[in-house]
Parts: sequence; structure tokens; C-alpha cells
Amino acid sequence: MFSALANRRRFSDLSEREVLALAISSEEDDARIYRSFAERLRAEYPATATVFDGMAEEEDGHRKALIERHRARFGEVIPLIRREHVAGFYARKPMWLSANLSLAAIRAEAEAMERTAGAFYVQAAKHTTDAATRKLLGDLAAAEARHERHAENLTEDNLTGAARSEEDSSAHRQFVLTWVQPGLAGLMDGSVSTLAPIFATAFATQDTHTTLLVGLAASVGAGISMGFTEAAHDDGVISGRGSPLKRGLASGVMTALGGLGHALPYLIPDFWTATAIAMVVVFVELWAIAWIQNRYMETPFFRAVLQVVVGGALVFAAGALIGGG
Repeated sequence: MFSALANRRRFSDLSEREVLALAISSEEDDARIYRSFAERLRAEYPATATVFDGMAEEEDGHRKALIERHRARFGEVIPLIRREHVAGFYARKPMWLSANLSLAAIRAEAEAMERTAGAFYVQAAKHTTDAATRKLLGDLAAAEARHERHAENLTEDNLTGAARSEEDSSAHRQFVLTWVQPGLAGLMDGSVSTLAPIFATAFATQDTHTTLLVGLAASVGAGISMGFTEAAHDDGVISGRGSPLKRGLASGVMTALGGLGHALPYLIPDFWTATAIAMVVVFVELWAIAWIQNRYMETPFFRAVLQVVVGGALVFAAGALIGGG
């Protein structure tokens, strides 16, 4: 790692020819990134894919203009210099890190690409005293600004209000299917199913340490079980519910959190204080589940309250009665 950093050149040490070569390679990389975005989105979001196709063509136009300028000033041979060769130069994420980005995140990434490119050239121009280099960097900054404005025009031409609304709705549905639905199922299971063993242990022993251990075991065990079950029972190919790894992670983590919410208060040594706080946490958890069901699953609020709050109260009562008996 330190060897790689030591081998980088500072931007201030680059010649005008090297700056121009760096701009050429950067424009080429950005065009390839935009085409990758377009290829990935074309099936589900064709309008946005068309926008990225247009942005890639713009980058190609910039690259060609830069090559012509290099040819006129320095000849045919373009030095090999890329972003990773220059210390402090703005970087792009590897494509495999962008593979699972949402539609909104991809749009934001594209906007950030244009902003960082333009901002870097502006700042670099301010820190050079050579007139020719300053003009070159200013021209590059202006080119990126024009590209950003043209990108907005491409969006207006290809991504109409109806198309954007449809794509955003599709992205929202996918988010709900992949993250919200399994996470909600896990939170319900963890919050409700652990009530009985935790509070039965609490009222049977009135020992906070024992109750905490039972709560931790029940919560973590339920989280592991729910996570593996969610990931294994549906690969998402036919159902369209998305990556089983994501769904398993959402379900497992939320299941564990649902149980830990009313287990962790038993870290408090005083039994009745811990129990009172745990009961408040249970109340908050159940109402939060009802709100999530109403907000994301479009379940009528009173039906969600009846299903979750009343059901949770019955499970809690069963645990307390069994433990107290």
C-alpha cells in the first residue's frame, strides 16, 4: 500500500502534456462507466439507460476533442497516465462496488462524477501559476460544466415525468421486496416470539442475569434461524424479490434486534426497573412494527395494530402468566 502511494505523482508535478493525457484517460473511463450503468439498467429502467447512453456519447466527444488537441500540440503518442497514478486525483468506484446500487444511488453517482471532475479542474487551475496550464485546466472545468448541463437536458428529453415516476415506483417496490418485507418479518418474529421465553424467565426467576442470558440466546438464535430460512427458501429468480443474501441479512439482523430490544434492559441489576424498561421497549417495538406495516406494506393502520399490538400483548401475557405461575 505505502509503495503504491510512494509511486504516485503529484498533480502539481505533471506537465501540460501529462494533464491532457490524464484528461483523455479519465473521459474514456467515465464513458465506459456510463455504458455499464446503461447496460445494467436497460431491462428494468430503459429511460434512464437512454440517458446514460447519451452521457457516454458526450464523454466520447470530449475524449475525441482532447485527443485532437493533444495531436496538435504534442503529436500522436499519448502518455499512459491514469487517475490511480496521481496522488489526490478524484477516484471512481470499481464497477463491482456499484453492481448493487439502487436506481437513485446510480443517478446520484453519475451526478457526483460530473461534479468531482469539474470541481477538481477548477481547484487545480487555482493552484497553478503557469498561464498555459491554467487555461488548459479552466477549459477542462468548463467542458465538465457543459457536460453536466447537457446531462440535465438529456434527462429532460429522455426521462419524462411519467417515465421517472414509473421507474421510481419500480425501484421502490424492489426495495420493499428485498429489504423491508424480510426485515419486517424478522422484526415481528424477533419482537413477538421472544416475548414469552424472556418474560417467563423474568417472572419465574426474578434474576436479571439469567433473564439476560435467555434473552440473548433466544434473540441471536432466532436471528440466525430466520436469516438462513429467508435466504434458503427463495433464490429470488422467479419471485423477483432480489438477492437472497440481502433478504437473509435483513431478516436475520432485524430478528435479532427485535429480541435484543427487550432483553438488553436486563443488564440493569434491579429486576423491577429492568422489567419496566423492557415493557416500555416492547410497547415501542410493537407500535413501530404497526407503523412500518402501514407505511411500506400499505396495511390499514388499525388492522396492523390489531395484528401486531394485540397479538404481542397476548404473547407477553402468556409469558408473564407462565413465569408467574
